[in-house]
Amino acid sequence: MTYVAKPKFHHPDLPTNDLGYTHRDYEGTISTLCAGCGHDSITAAIIEACFELSIEPHRVAKISGIGCSSKTPTYFLGNSHGFNSVHGRMPSVLTGANLANRELIYLGVSGDGDSASIGFGQFAHALRRGVNMLYIVENNGVYGLTKGQFSATADRGSKSKRGVINTDNSIDLAAMALQLGATFVARSFSGDKAQLVPIIKAGIEHEGAAFLDVISPCVAFNNHAGSTKSFDYVREHNEAVNRLDVIPARAPITVNYAEGAVQIVEQHDGSKLALRKLGADYDLRDRTAAMSFLQRHAAKGQVVTGVLFIDEKPHDLHHHLATVNRPLNTLSEKDLCPGSAALAKINAGLR
Repeated sequence: MTYVAKPKFHHPDLPTNDLGYTHRDYEGTISTLCAGCGHDSITAAIIEACFELSIEPHRVAKISGIGCSSKTPTYFLGNSHGFNSVHGRMPSVLTGANLANRELIYLGVSGDGDSASIGFGQFAHALRRGVNMLYIVENNGVYGLTKGQFSATADRGSKSKRGVINTDNSIDLAAMALQLGATFVARSFSGDKAQLVPIIKAGIEHEGAAFLDVISPCVAFNNHAGSTKSFDYVREHNEAVNRLDVIPARAPITVNYAEGAVQIVEQHDGSKLALRKLGADYDLRDRTAAMSFLQRHAAKGQVVTGVLFIDEKPHDLHHHLATVNRPLNTLSEKDLCPGSAALAKINAGLR
C-alpha cells in the first residue's frame, strides 16, 4: 500500500482553540478510502468536535476493530493513543483500557459489519455495562472491503448495486442501544455536518455509555437507486427530532434559534446540551417513547436523526464496580495486594 504523508508546513495564521491547537493538530494521515466516502466526513466532524472542545490529543484513546470504518482512526488525532483490534472485538479492548485508566477520553470507532454481526455480543455487553465512552458506528449497510455484500443493518427490501434484493430483517443499532441501557443515544448522517459535530461533542462530554449511529453511504457499493443507505435516500427521508448545540461548562457559547422552543439538558459533568424541538410530543428523556418513535418512523421508511435519548444522571462502569478514583494502572503492588489479613477478612464475610 502506498503511504502518502501530509506536508508538515501549514499557513501560519490558522485559527487556534483555547489550548493554542489548530485543526492540523487533530488530524492524522491522508485517507486511503474511496473519494467521497461518508466515513471521511465523519473523520472531519470528529476533528472539528475535538478542536472546538479544546481537547488535548494525548488525552484521547481511539480504539477500533476491522473494516473500512475501523481504518478511519488513522485519519484523525494522530497524536492520541490508538489500538486497532481484531474483527468485532473493539468493545472488550476498550472496556479493559477504560478500567485500567479512567482518566482518558475513549472513542470507540466501529462499523455495521464490525458491531452488528461478529461483534454484536461485544456491542451489547459494553453498552449494558455502562462503559464511559463514545461508541461511533459508521453505518453504510454493506461490507465495503469484501465487495458490497449486505450487512446486518441493511433494510429488508433494499437493493444491492448488482440488483439483489435483501430478504433479511435489519438490526437497528440505535434501538438496540436504547434497549441495552445506553445513557446517550443518537443517530446522524455523514452528510449533515451541522448536526453531526454537536452530537459528537455532546457524546464526548457525556459521562456514561454514549452511542452514535451515523448513516455513512458507501460510494462504491451502496449509493445507488434502491439503497436505503444512499446519500439521496437519507436526505429525502431524514426525520430530525431536534436541532442542537453544545454549551461546555468551561466555555459557554450563545445559542439563538429563530424558530421553535429551546430545551436545555444539563449533563452529569455540568455541560449543557441545547436542543430545538421539532415535534412538541417528543421527549428525549423517555427511553420507551424513543424506541416507539424509532419503530413508527422506520415503518414509514424514514431515517430518524438527532439525539434520541439522554439520561441526565448516568452512572458508568466504574461507579457500578465501586472502583477507586485513581486509575488502576497507577496503583502499586501494595495497593493491589493488601495482604493475607485482608483476604482472610473477605473470606470470613462470605461464610
